[in-house]
Amino acid sequence: MHTAMRFTAAAAAAFAAAGIWGGTASAAQSGGGLVPLRGIGPVVFAQTDALTGNQVVAYRRAEDGRLTRLAAYDTGGLGGKLDGSVVDHLASQGSLTYDPRHRLLYAVNAGSDTVSVFAVYGDLLSLRQVVGSGGKFPVSVAVHDDAVYVLDALDGGAIQGYTVEDGRLRPHSDRHRALGLDPTATPQYTNTPGQVGFADRGRDLIVTTKANGDNVDVFRLDDEGAPAWAPVVTHLPSAVPFSFVEDPDSRTLYLTEAGPNAVVSFRLERDGRLVQLRTAQTGQSATCWITRVGNLLFASNAGSSTVSAYRAGVAGSLRSLGVFPTDPGTVDSAASRDGRFLYVQTGGNGILDAFAIRPDGKLVPIGAEIVPDAVGGEGIVAS
Repeated sequence: MHTAMRFTAAAAAAFAAAGIWGGTASAAQSGGGLVPLRGIGPVVFAQTDALTGNQVVAYRRAEDGRLTRLAAYDTGGLGGKLDGSVVDHLASQGSLTYDPRHRLLYAVNAGSDTVSVFAVYGDLLSLRQVVGSGGKFPVSVAVHDDAVYVLDALDGGAIQGYTVEDGRLRPHSDRHRALGLDPTATPQYTNTPGQVGFADRGRDLIVTTKANGDNVDVFRLDDEGAPAWAPVVTHLPSAVPFSFVEDPDSRTLYLTEAGPNAVVSFRLERDGRLVQLRTAQTGQSATCWITRVGNLLFASNAGSSTVSAYRAGVAGSLRSLGVFPTDPGTVDSAASRDGRFLYVQTGGNGILDAFAIRPDGKLVPIGAEIVPDAVGGEGIVAS
């Protein structure tokens, strides 16, 4: 049962006068208007990617991991949908990204070719900026210190770099690189890049190309944060490399491969090459997203509506901990900062599934919440 204060015009005026909300916050629709209290407790943010107007929906997390919906914040842009996609309209990881250093939240607006920048006040958001993505159809955002990169998926793909200055993103023309992918390859959802992310403590920038090349591109960054003009390319035939997480202490990259439906570990060499270590077949369908919680890995299988759990060990070893069902269309996920809970977006019906993470790595379902207008939506962060 949801409990919340009703949002009044007087309250809106008070918040606006205090400068807490710089953008539009529309009440989440479920049995009446639900509004946030003043930034109390841990929170989960989920992106709707709605074609008529993208939103970020805020949920407060209780001590037992259950969620209460608070409010939906307009991004000032439109969601988008890649041709051929059903439960994963962006077919990417990292479309909603939290920047802890600056307390900012970045949301892609794929249908508007923009990125929204929110200031984060606990469970409250304030829209600071809507900035061009530097290309067509942004799908992923990565941040390290003051550097931010956005991955654009269409027209052959591109990365665009920014710096964070006074709570806003400043684009740099010398940090734009075209990926040179085939812009005519179909279907779009499997032939567009899947993720951009930092590795090697901010010295490398990594891009996955999925079936459009079956490559992992590694751009070395110079001292100013600009990428090399050409990446070091690791070709993985028929792998469809989708998303990844890194263990920076061991320079190990854990990659999902949607072709063979596998989680694969690689060592990231100093020269940018990836050396394969171990492979774990999930036995599921459409293994595409991955979340790391310490030495635990959780891979989302969209076609099977399941999450595969693994424990990572020495030299990239992977030990299966089981397969756990979700609502239809398992896509993006995020873990709470304390590592106790996993939140999984499911795109079939726009439902957010909540799980407790046991010490042995197994998942225990604890609830589910509807994300309004989020069928096919992706993008989630948790505190």
